[in-house]
Amino acid sequence: MSCLVWGPALADAIDGDWCAPDGRHLTIDGARVTTPAGRRLEGIYSRHNFEYVVPAPEPASGQTVFMVLRNETTVHLRLGADRAAVAQLPPQIWRRCERPTS
Repeated sequence: MSCLVWGPALADAIDGDWCAPDGRHLTIDGARVTTPAGRRLEGIYSRHNFEYVVPAPEPASGQTVFMVLRNETTVHLRLGADRAAVAQLPPQIWRRCERPTS
């Protein structure tokens, strides 16, 4: 017997579209990220974490973005040069972007 479930599928992974409260947006697809400025580059991916170095000429270029999946709809993002140092900073809270409705 097969069973079909309708509704949004939420995977337990950091992949997807993420939105900041100020309107910035980024997309993670495996080891690839599209930054808020629209640059596409490779990062360091694991199922619940992602990090990448901000490219020039974007704001904060040269710093590393560290992202941790907190739950299905929330990512904590920290920005800095070193994981240990940024762990002490309060995180930016990003949410899964809502799907547009037509």
